[in-house]
Amino acid sequence: MFTNVREQLRATLDEITEAGLLKPERVISTPQSSQVSVAGREVLNFCANNYLGLADDPRVIEAAKQALDRWGFGMASVRFICGTQEVHKELESRLSDFLGMEDTVLYSSCFDANGGVFETLLDAQDAVISDALNHASIIDGIRLSKAKRLRYANRDMAELESRLKEASDARRRLIVTDGVFSMDGYVAPLREICDLADRYDAMVMVDDSHAVGFVGPTGRGTPELHGVTDRIDIITGTLGKALGGASGGYVSARKEICELLRQRSRPYLFSNSLAPVIAAASLRILDLLETTSEARERLRANTARFREGMTKAGFDILPGDHPIVPVMIGDAAEAAAMAERLLDLGIYVIGFSYPVVPHGQARIRVQLSAAHSPEDVDRAIEAFTQARAA
Repeated sequence: MFTNVREQLRATLDEITEAGLLKPERVISTPQSSQVSVAGREVLNFCANNYLGLADDPRVIEAAKQALDRWGFGMASVRFICGTQEVHKELESRLSDFLGMEDTVLYSSCFDANGGVFETLLDAQDAVISDALNHASIIDGIRLSKAKRLRYANRDMAELESRLKEASDARRRLIVTDGVFSMDGYVAPLREICDLADRYDAMVMVDDSHAVGFVGPTGRGTPELHGVTDRIDIITGTLGKALGGASGGYVSARKEICELLRQRSRPYLFSNSLAPVIAAASLRILDLLETTSEARERLRANTARFREGMTKAGFDILPGDHPIVPVMIGDAAEAAAMAERLLDLGIYVIGFSYPVVPHGQARIRVQLSAAHSPEDVDRAIEAFTQARAA
């Protein structure tokens, strides 16, 4: 049987390659950092979600080492059997306080967190209204529920209002949006969304994976940025980006929502507990976020420097002030080729193309980090200029 299937799969893979859409995995032989070794070459890393430079921070590593001795390596169980330690409860409490929410539930990833919310809270009597550019985990999570599914164009408040009117007969209405859209760096208009939610009696859910830790005056994310923290019902997020870059996710929400998730959310009930070493290191990271703004300030300065330099150099970058900076190329094959030229010039970036972004909108997504120096940023701008001329 598999002989025929093998031929079919190989044909599909060949089509992907010929279209310039193949996504190779490069092997890094060093710790994640602003500078890494790829194929034996030292290059500047501008494609990691290591926003605050904490992935290899000595303070975080030391906390992790101590946690291994104190808590062990893994739980070998799910939370409700024998997979809950004091460190898990402490992290849930700290995240709730940090984000200004009533309670928090830890998951093995934010993908799982988003996969566990909709089916638990919504059924055929309900409606979910989703931004068209929401993350794949939200899309997949919505598919698991029997709720009526409505979609509005990215950040289009008029269309969101129309969809809310369509859902007027639903028992529950849930608006869900990314806080920051990962392929564009655009920030959701949460104040306007909350205003519409109030008008049409809807709940609001925000996936803030690309914001928590560095967006907002104290790094508490897009709800803090827009001053609507008390109006958000559910925040999902990850520990795998700005908060250390390891793995793990969470749902921070109203108390009753979290209580129901602990009883009914399948990814929570049937997945092993978050490794205690990650929970303990995450507590150290929250300590750092609450005591110093130095990394956030460096990240903002690096972002402004790169955006200004690339604009002066004539590149087409999407507007904004987020450290995700999409350099628009258009053609998928050219985006991949330019990323290769940049790697040869010592800059590690990735070209993104369909199906990650729409056809004809291929781009190189540059991600700034607090770990980059101003000289690193200038070197990246110069490399882009050279790669364009090649």
